[in-house]
Amino acid sequence: MRPDSFELALTATVAAGLGLAATRVVPLLSKFARHTLWCMAALAILPVALRLALLPRAPVPIPATADDTSYVLLAGTLAHFRLANPPHAFHRFFETNFVIQEPTYSSIFPIGPAIPMALTKLIFGHPWPGVLLAESLFCALCYWMLRGWVSPGWALAGGVLAVCEFGPLSYWMNSYWGGAVSGIAGCLLFGAIPRRSWTLAGIGLGIQLLSRPFEFVLLTIAAVAFWISAKHWRGLWKTGIGLAPATLLLLLHNHAVTGKWTTLPYQLSRAQYGSPTTFTFQMNPKPSRELSQEQSDNYDAQSAVHERESRKPFFKRLADRRSWVRFFVLPPLYMALAGFVLALSDLQMKLALGSVAVFALGTNFYPYFYPHYAAAVACVFLLMVVIGLDRIGRLSPRAAVVIFVLAVAHFGFWYGLHLGASDQTLAAMLPYETSDYINRGDPEGRAAILKQLNQAPGRQLVFVRFAPQHPLREWIGNEADIDKSRIVWALDRGRTEDAILRKYYQDRRTWLLEPDDHPPRLTPYPELPVLHFEEVR
Repeated sequence: MRPDSFELALTATVAAGLGLAATRVVPLLSKFARHTLWCMAALAILPVALRLALLPRAPVPIPATADDTSYVLLAGTLAHFRLANPPHAFHRFFETNFVIQEPTYSSIFPIGPAIPMALTKLIFGHPWPGVLLAESLFCALCYWMLRGWVSPGWALAGGVLAVCEFGPLSYWMNSYWGGAVSGIAGCLLFGAIPRRSWTLAGIGLGIQLLSRPFEFVLLTIAAVAFWISAKHWRGLWKTGIGLAPATLLLLLHNHAVTGKWTTLPYQLSRAQYGSPTTFTFQMNPKPSRELSQEQSDNYDAQSAVHERESRKPFFKRLADRRSWVRFFVLPPLYMALAGFVLALSDLQMKLALGSVAVFALGTNFYPYFYPHYAAAVACVFLLMVVIGLDRIGRLSPRAAVVIFVLAVAHFGFWYGLHLGASDQTLAAMLPYETSDYINRGDPEGRAAILKQLNQAPGRQLVFVRFAPQHPLREWIGNEADIDKSRIVWALDRGRTEDAILRKYYQDRRTWLLEPDDHPPRLTPYPELPVLHFEEVR
C-alpha cells in the first residue's frame, strides 16, 4: 500500500467522527475568524506551542548539514552587527562546505533567513528561537493573506492547515535551512495583490530577494502577471519604495562579503570552490583553490548528481518535481485540489495556478530541489486548497468540513505518534511518513560529543579527522568570531601542520574527533612520545 493511501485510510475513521462534531463547532469558529488580530495571534502561538511540547522527544536541533552550519554562521555574523567576518590567519584549518574564507570569512547564503535567527541569538543566545519566530509569523500571515481572497472562516481554516503542513513536523521548523522567511515574502505579496497595497507587495518582493535571489525573479514574474490582469497601475511605483531597502541591503551584503556590489556570496563560492558544469548560470566549473578532502568529496558528489540529472529530458526532470506537491498539500486535501478545478473559470485562480507553474518550471533549471526553494508559493497552495474546499462546500457543506477535518486528523495522528508513541511503535510507523521531518534522538552521536566537550573545563580545540569515504554531514561549524569561541572545530591536517594551530591555541585543551566511527569517537589529541637522547642515538 502506498504511504499516502495508508495515511488516508488510517485517519478516515477518526476524521469521519470528528467531521460530524465539527459541524457544531464551525459556527463558533466562523465568528472567531472575523477577529483578525486574535486569529493571527492564535495561529502565531499554535505552531510554537506544539513544537515546544515535543522537546522531551525531539530536542533543539543541532546543526548537522553544511546548510545548517552556514546559516548559523550567518546568524552569528549578524549578531555581531556586521555583514562579514575578517579572514582568519589559519583559515586552511577551517575550510568547510558552504563557507568562504577569503576575502572574508562568511556564509555563502542570502541574508534573509538568518535575520530572525540573529535576533534571537542576541536575546536568547541561540538561533533556533529565530526559526520558531519566523514560522510563527508565517502561519499568522497565511491567515492574513487568505483574508484578502476568501471568507474569514475559510481563511482561518487555511491558517490551521498552514500549521499542520509547515509547522512542528516540517523540516522548516526542525532545521536551519530556512523556508518560513521566504514563505512570509509570498504571504505579503499575494496578500497585497487583492488589497492593491503596492508598498506591501514591494516589501514582500524585497524579503524574497534577501532570501532566494533566483526565485525572486520567479516571484516577480508571478506578480507582474497579476498586475497586468488587474490593469491598475496607479500607485505601482510604491512597490519600488517597498523593494528599495532590501535591494540596498543586498548590495551592501554583497560588497561586504565579496568586495563587489553585484557578486553574490554564492557566486563567489562557486567560482572559488567549483561547481559541476551542468549547473545553470555557473561562473567557473572548476575549483580555483585547494579543497579539503571533505570539500572534494562534496564536489564529486554534486558532479555525479548534476551529470545524472542533466541526461534527463527537461520534462522528465519536471515530472520528478511532483513529489513537492506532497510537501505543500496534505494527502486528504488532494480532493480539495480537485475542487479547485471548478474555480478555474476565474482569471485570478488561473493566475494563482500559473504562479505555481512558474516556480515548477523555473526551479527545473537546476537538478536538485528542496521545497523551501518554492516557499514563496506555499500560501498559493493554501489558497488553491481553500478555494477548492469552498467550491466543494457549495455543493455539500458537510463534505467540505469532513475533508478539512480529515487533513487535521492526518496531522494529529502523526503529531500524536511523535508526542507519545513508544520508540518501537514509532520505528514501525515511520516508513509510512512520507515527507515530515523531525529531529528525534541522537542518531549521529552529536549530542553525546557536545555534552563531553561542554563538561570539559576551559576552552577546547577539536581536530576533526574524516574517513576516506565521508558522508556529506558537517562537523566543522565555527562561530563568527572563531578565536573567542569556547569550542573551535578544525580540520585534522596531519600532526606537523596541526602543531602550528595547537601552538596558536596553546591555552586550549586539544581533542581528536573521528566522526565517521560508529558512534563518533572523541579522544584527547595523541601526543608524541618524549624521546631521551640515548633513545635517539
